[in-house]
Amino acid sequence: MTSAFDLAVVGGGSAGYAAARTAAALGLKVAVVEGGERVGGLCILRGCMPTKAMLESAHRNHEIGRAAEFGIRVGKPKPDWKAILKRKDRLISEFADYRQSQLEKGKFSFFRAKGRFTTPNHLALEKIGKERVPTEIEAKTFLICTGSRSAQRDIPGLSEAGYWTSDDCLEASKPVKSLIVLGGRAVAMEFAQYYAHLGVKVTVIQRSERLLPESDPEVGETMSDVFHKDGMKVYCGTQIERVEKNNGIKSVCFLHGGRKKSVAAEEILQALGREPNLEGLNLSVTGVKTERGKVLTQPTQQTNVPYIFAAGDVCGPYEVVHLAIQQGETAAKNAALYLEGKKPKEKMDYRMKLEVIFTSPEVGAVGYSERECQEKGWEIVTASYPFNDHGKSIVMGEMFGFVKLIAMKGSGEIVGSQVVGPHASDLIHEPMSIMRYRGTVKDMAEMPHYHPTLSEIWSYPAEEIMGKLD
Repeated sequence: MTSAFDLAVVGGGSAGYAAARTAAALGLKVAVVEGGERVGGLCILRGCMPTKAMLESAHRNHEIGRAAEFGIRVGKPKPDWKAILKRKDRLISEFADYRQSQLEKGKFSFFRAKGRFTTPNHLALEKIGKERVPTEIEAKTFLICTGSRSAQRDIPGLSEAGYWTSDDCLEASKPVKSLIVLGGRAVAMEFAQYYAHLGVKVTVIQRSERLLPESDPEVGETMSDVFHKDGMKVYCGTQIERVEKNNGIKSVCFLHGGRKKSVAAEEILQALGREPNLEGLNLSVTGVKTERGKVLTQPTQQTNVPYIFAAGDVCGPYEVVHLAIQQGETAAKNAALYLEGKKPKEKMDYRMKLEVIFTSPEVGAVGYSERECQEKGWEIVTASYPFNDHGKSIVMGEMFGFVKLIAMKGSGEIVGSQVVGPHASDLIHEPMSIMRYRGTVKDMAEMPHYHPTLSEIWSYPAEEIMGKLD
């Protein structure tokens, strides 16, 4: 039995649902094929939502430990690891159930099955569960959005010693006393602080010269200071040589500053990135090109095969949910145009790419970094202002971090912004809103800000840059 569709969406996560909803609203006959063990996608099941739920518990445990600083007497908090995970599971179940209902009640066909290309236009389905699904579907266009998985890394002795991935951390209910975290980007940093704030002795080993190497240097340097204050050890600029296991204790041997070092712990978290999840899709039969495991796409989200699109982690270039949703919507609109015999014209714009890391303090960035501006040959002006000189953050006891603005030298247009500090995930949206309309530092400086608030801190670097532009 073969069913025919205008668009077949392979993957029912954030990108897939956004694409299916958009395409159906445009009048396309759409099928969504979801082959995961559970419905919901990476963000809901193993990414954004469960990790943030767990971090909320860990951060509160840490803040209660600071109660005396604010004149409050409490006993030493004791985290209940099983209760933390139970709360996370309850919340995630609610989120996942809602997503499943959206997929099942959408104006499109939803199939719980694993999809595999048999020809460039046909997808064989292997059903999951008891519900009936076609053995094969045919489509005029396709969208590949099957997400990502923890990347495998060839480190001598690591597999033999055993290690956790971020997926394992979501289920680890037994307390550990010590942990080694391999990596220094978002996932590694969030889990490193999660465990540190639960009282675990944490060591971070990062290959690059600093944490968050894609950000401007002061971002990673500030977070290194925060981690040290939290009691963690941080080694950057390393080269891992091997991993060993003796009497149940795991050791990572590495070079640091030309010297050999070894760190031991109960467990190792391998957080060295993720890779596209294309296993079993038989993508080669379609002729779609990949590079380093990622599907190559154009700004229209088309692959080299014009009727096959991709969105989300399978293609990048940024592995964040709001961009995956935009990519899915862009792909759906362009698929509709393609089916009408028109040239796809919707294009992704990463001018306002946004990233947030939910450590404490949080990290937020939007637009371009100084390095990216320099690579573009732009003349820019920058200014920063620290939270330890800002009234509201001082009252809150949040002394780490800063805000930074990057503006074009001629016009003062804001092209980038970074913040390390309290509520950075919310604060970053002010410069992003101004950037959306190509606003300037003058616009930001003249915008009224209530006092005392965290958000008024943006006026200081804006005023400083205005002075440099005169």
